[in-house]
Amino acid sequence: DAERKGKSEIYTDEKGNICRSPIAEAVFRKMATEAGVVDKWRIDSAATSTYEIGNPPDYRGQTCMKKHNVVMNHSARQVTKDDFMSFEYILCMDENNLSELNRKAKMVKNYKAKIELLGSYDPQKQHIIKDPYYGTDDDFEKVYEQCLRCCKAFLEENS
Repeated sequence: DAERKGKSEIYTDEKGNICRSPIAEAVFRKMATEAGVVDKWRIDSAATSTYEIGNPPDYRGQTCMKKHNVVMNHSARQVTKDDFMSFEYILCMDENNLSELNRKAKMVKNYKAKIELLGSYDPQKQHIIKDPYYGTDDDFEKVYEQCLRCCKAFLEENS
């Protein structure tokens, strides 16, 4: 967006973009909105793979977000080369994502995005946000709680 050019940005990422990353995106958007700083951020999420492109978030994640009154409006997409130039931060969920993103970033000349684990902001030091896809509703709740802690710390550090 031209109106947001030059403002800080956030980006979350995972393999399929239907579980963890849309939860982190929705949590951060709500937090930034409540803090009155949402206009300073371009918030999005994407996948490192093509598995789920165009699909909505996992229904269990949507159920979890509704329970916490967090609006989730997302359609899965894949990370692009432009993302490495247009986003200030690319925050990912686990070591596999981190490796894949660093590999993709090397194909982009002079990329500017800072690629980090979202969990590196967790005050409880749980650096990996585990994929809940093969788990239970409780696993989606754990992802939500971890994203809440991490996004709060990230927003405080970068506002």
